[in-house]
This record gives sequence, C-alpha cells and structure tokens, in this order.
Amino acid sequence: MIKKSEIIEREEVVIRFSGDSGDGMQLTGTLFSDTAAQLGNDLSTFPDYPAEIRAPQGSVGGVSGFQVHMGHSEINMPGDFSDVLVAMNPAAIKANIRWVKEGGTIIYDKDNFTDKNIEKAGYEKDPIAEEKLDGLNIIDAPISSMVKEALKDMGLDPKSVIKTKNMFALGMVFWLFDRKLDFTEKYIDKKFSSKPEIANANKIVLRAGYYYAETIEALRPVFRILPAPISKGTYRNISGNAATAWGLMAAAEKAGLNIFIGSYPITPATGILEEFAAHKELGTISVQAEDEIAGICTALGASFAGKLAVTSTSGPGLALKSEAIGLAVMTELPIVIIDVQRGGPSTGLPTKTEQADLMQALYGRNGECPVVVLAASTPSDCFDYAYEAARIALEHMTPVILLTDSYLANGTEPWRIPSMKDLKEIKPRFADLKEIPFLPYKRDDEKLAREWAFPGMPGLEHRIGGLEKTAKGTVSYVPENHENMINIRAEKVERVANYIPDLPVIGDKSGDLLVVGWGGSYGYLLTAVRELNLEGYNVSLANFNYINPFPKNVREVFQSFKKILVCELNMGQFADFLRIKYQEFSYEQLNKVQGLPFTLAEIKDKCINLLEDK
Repeated sequence: MIKKSEIIEREEVVIRFSGDSGDGMQLTGTLFSDTAAQLGNDLSTFPDYPAEIRAPQGSVGGVSGFQVHMGHSEINMPGDFSDVLVAMNPAAIKANIRWVKEGGTIIYDKDNFTDKNIEKAGYEKDPIAEEKLDGLNIIDAPISSMVKEALKDMGLDPKSVIKTKNMFALGMVFWLFDRKLDFTEKYIDKKFSSKPEIANANKIVLRAGYYYAETIEALRPVFRILPAPISKGTYRNISGNAATAWGLMAAAEKAGLNIFIGSYPITPATGILEEFAAHKELGTISVQAEDEIAGICTALGASFAGKLAVTSTSGPGLALKSEAIGLAVMTELPIVIIDVQRGGPSTGLPTKTEQADLMQALYGRNGECPVVVLAASTPSDCFDYAYEAARIALEHMTPVILLTDSYLANGTEPWRIPSMKDLKEIKPRFADLKEIPFLPYKRDDEKLAREWAFPGMPGLEHRIGGLEKTAKGTVSYVPENHENMINIRAEKVERVANYIPDLPVIGDKSGDLLVVGWGGSYGYLLTAVRELNLEGYNVSLANFNYINPFPKNVREVFQSFKKILVCELNMGQFADFLRIKYQEFSYEQLNKVQGLPFTLAEIKDKCINLLEDK
C-alpha cells in the first residue's frame, strides 16, 4: 500500500518504453496507455519501431519505442521529452537519451549491459558515464536475472522465461505512477487463454516488477495523474487505423449499404484491412488482393455493383493505384482511397511518419483528373473524416482520397463513441425509372453529380468505362464534348465546397501570425500555439482538413493576419499548393523530413523569430 505522503500529483507525464524489436515494447506501451485510458486520463501515444521484422539485436537501428503522454488536462500530442525512459539495452539509451528531460528517470536492465551489447550500441565501457547522466535519476534494475528467479520453478524453457521481462518493466512503471494491475492481468488471461502456464508466468513477473519497485528508495515519490475532466459518454482507446475503419463502417450503415474493401497489405496501412476483416458480423466484405492495382480494381468493381467501396494503401501503393483512380474519375463512381503516408520516395521509411504524398494525391494521375482530398488530424478524428470521405463520395459521385499518416495510424487516444443517430445523414444518389431512356451522365443542378445505377436495376442498363463519354454513356471523341466533360468533372469537385464547413481559426481571428498546418501535425501545432499565447504572443492556428476543394473562407482568414507560417512534414508541398491557389499572400515555411513529428521547440522558435523579425 502506497502512503499518501509518498504520492505527488502531477498534471501530466511522458513515459517512453524502449528496447529491441523483440522485447515487447509496443505491447508494454499499449497496455500502459490502455490502463491510463481506463482510469480516465487523457493521453496521446507515439509508437516508433524499425522497418525490419526482426532488426539486428542490440543495434541502435533495431530499437523499438513506444511513448505515452498522459495527463489530468487535455493532451494533444505524445510529448517531446520523457519524464521516464525504460531502456532494455544500451542501444535504447543511445537512441533515446536526447529525448529525456533534465531531472528525469531512466530505468534500465543492467543484465543486458554486457560488453557485447555496449559495443554494439557504440559505447566503449559504460553508457551511463559516457552520456554524462549525473543529473538524472538512474535505476539499474537486474530485470533479466530477477525474471529468471521469479520463474525458476515454473518449468518453462529459457526463451519463454526471458520473453516476460517486458512485464517486469511494466510492473515497475505501474508502481511509479500508482496504477493498478487488474486491467493488464485480465488482458494476459485473455491473450493466453489457451496457454495458462504462460499467462501465469506473465502475471507473476508483472507483480514481481511492481513489488521490486516498491522496495527501491530511488523510485519514490510515486506520481499520480488524476482523471481528466471530459464530457460524459462511453470511451475507448483507439488508433487512427481502427478509427478509419470504424468511420467507414458507420458510413455504410448510415447509407444503408454493404461495405467492401479491396487492399494489398502495406505498412502502415495494413491495420485498416485487418480491422475490416475482423468484423464480418457487420456485413463487411474484405479482399486481400494480390497487388495494389488489383486492390483498387476490385473496389471499383464493388462500387459499380452498388457497394460503399474502399481501398487502403501508403505512398508507394497510391502511385500504383493512379491509373485506376483516373478510371474512377472518368466513370464517376464513388470510392474512398485511404493513403496512410510514410517517408519516401520509393520504399523510403516504411515505419516513420511524413506528410509526403500531398502533391501525389492532388495531381498524381494522367490527364485533367481532379479528386476530393481530405486529411485527418488526430487518431480519433480519423473516424470523422473517414465518415466524411464516404459521405462526399456517395452524395457527389466522385472518388475521395483521405490522407492520414503513420503517426496517426499507430498512435492512440481516448475516443468518445458517437451515437449513430448523431451522425450526419448520408443520401446516396440512386438512379430510378423516372426518366426513360436512362442517361448515366445526366446531372443534378446543384452538385453536378450523376445518378448511381448498378447491375440488377431493370431498365437502367448503361455503359461506362475509361473512354470519354457523352451524357448517354456512348463513347465520344468530339473535341468540344471532351472539354465540356473535363470542365464539368472539375466543377463538380469545386462545388463540394458548398457542402463543407468553413476553415476554423483557433485563437484570435486576426493578429500578428497565423500558423497553418494540415492533417496530422495538428496536435503539435495546437500545443505550441497555446503555449505561445500563454507567453504573451499573438499567434493563431488554422489546420486544414479539407484540401481539395478548400473551404470558402480561406482568403478571408488569411487576409486577417500580418504573417502566415505553413508547417508540414515535407519540403513544402502544402505551401506550394497555397501559392497556386492564393497567390496574393506571402508564406513562411517550417519543414521537417526526418521521419519524426515536430517538436514544440522547433515550432515555437520559428514563430518567435518571425514575430521578432529575426
């Protein structure tokens, strides 16, 4: 039992679990964050792992990490610097030491600090001395040997024994932050229900770590993070990939349609396909195609057949899907293409985040081929923008590309589960027999959307395809008809602006500096702007979720500020797009392409320099 005198309440804290890719750090971080969410803390997580399935053991390149930022108040980002670093080997120290706060705590497995591992990490003899960590609270715990001792009478093989050491580290951190073990023990029982001896071993080690931490004077005081004041409702901790899948499934239910996903596995988008495949009871139809082209082509066929059609991918896969996206534009079939962005070009950085694909989403097709482009901002609002992407696709009869990124896809945060009755209505444009003959490319006056007829609807037989058509659906090479159809397809996308909200501004509606972002950098930009406001600077934020078309009030927002700073994890793709659309404004830029999100210091320093004309 922890004494009250030993507990200090904290507003927020950042913990990073780090070790070899086989050390179970992703699971450890997930279990800790799920427990925090259950206790009512607001949180944001950042999984960071190597691209190799089994990276070289003990190498810095093979380090896998999971960062959790939890708090009593609103949390919008996973944090820059850690209060606590759990390091399972010397390479974890090397890879993460620059992200530990001054005065922070490092818990490391001293049994793993062998001469061989120290050398692999690039140290000579003593990582702690060589990194000059005197100002930190260092806990050298014999984790591996204590795990072996705890399980010596279990009769398990050595490999199974050592696999549980992540639970020992998790138990220590649970003690340090006054967390109960109940949730994790239930998870262990469920995960290893068919192997009770493994479940029992993991629980024994979890408790051993907890009680070991209780005996260490250096792990006092204990820190407590009280629940965050949040609106009433039912919550779950959710990743961006899961939220994306659920948003699309909700849209299908709202529209009264079955949903189909045709995709090829690709990091970091594979979780979307897996989530669909796990919920056949909801009427989902999922196909793991043989390649990216087959994935989108099966989805197009499903759209032609009257399903809500989806395909998911990452940057290299989006390139392969480009011709079929053009076919979707030409046939004017509703389809949602999800691009979970990662570092590029080519295979690039498969497990690292980057906002690399904006220009590809906007222009990466042959011919005049406009599509609607949206971008999600947080793991939980991937649900909202997936739902919105489906609504626009179905009501406007057009392909929609939804951009997320690796940080959003794998990161998690608490999500308030909405009621279906509170979600926007979705009205697909089904064809009927009011007018005979049926004209497949006849449009309504407001949206310029054609009607949706699919096989099995008597009297509505028609032809569509990749060649240019007339309103009747017949192939046409008439120059004037082609230009007319090109203009109509472009105007149809532009008219989507009539059915989306204005660009919101966070902070003053006019002032010295407007920070502009899009998609997944939102949490970092929001936190930086709020801190700058508290420090007395006149800074506001506009983060774009609707990119093509833009909201109607963008020009009005921009002209209310003296300076505009565009921040994005690429070399300036969004800034260049803004220059095309709104040439009358001048744009400053903050760009980063390291496979990592922004830090608060990077954003704040750039803003202050602009405000002080440095």
